Amino acid sequence: MISKMILMLLFATSLVATEIKENEKVKLFVLADQFGVYHTVDRHTKTIIVSSEKETGKDINNFLATKPKNYLKKNDAVFIANISKMPSIITRMIAMPRLKEYKHNILLINNEEDNRFAHRDEKITIYKLKNSIVEKIYYINSAKEIEKTF
Repeated sequence: MISKMILMLLFATSLVATEIKENEKVKLFVLADQFGVYHTVDRHTKTIIVSSEKETGKDINNFLATKPKNYLKKNDAVFIANISKMPSIITRMIAMPRLKEYKHNILLINNEEDNRFAHRDEKITIYKLKNSIVEKIYYINSAKEIEKTF
């Protein structure tokens, strides 16, 4: 019961976070994946891959589909998709069933007020971390460039 309360507190505080910048510490946070399982992004995370658009998300998913199931975990990485701009009926009826077909975890942001991750039109955002500090933020054109950032 206490662990659920801590998770809910972490989740609630993450919703008011401001945009994460280089040389800043990323505070521990929790997001649910496409199956409703909660994952903690903590000091062990070295790479955060973020998509805020349908096409970049599709590109990342296609890339990860060619990798072993544990690719993200092996590389201490997470993939986060910001789906907050998607109409809820589309999310429920179309997007979620499709996302559940992927073997990799996709952590989901479904709150328009959660703006902690930088976004550039038609770009994938990559955060490189060391001990929870953002060392570098990359804005890349395609998922093929992800491996170069590891």
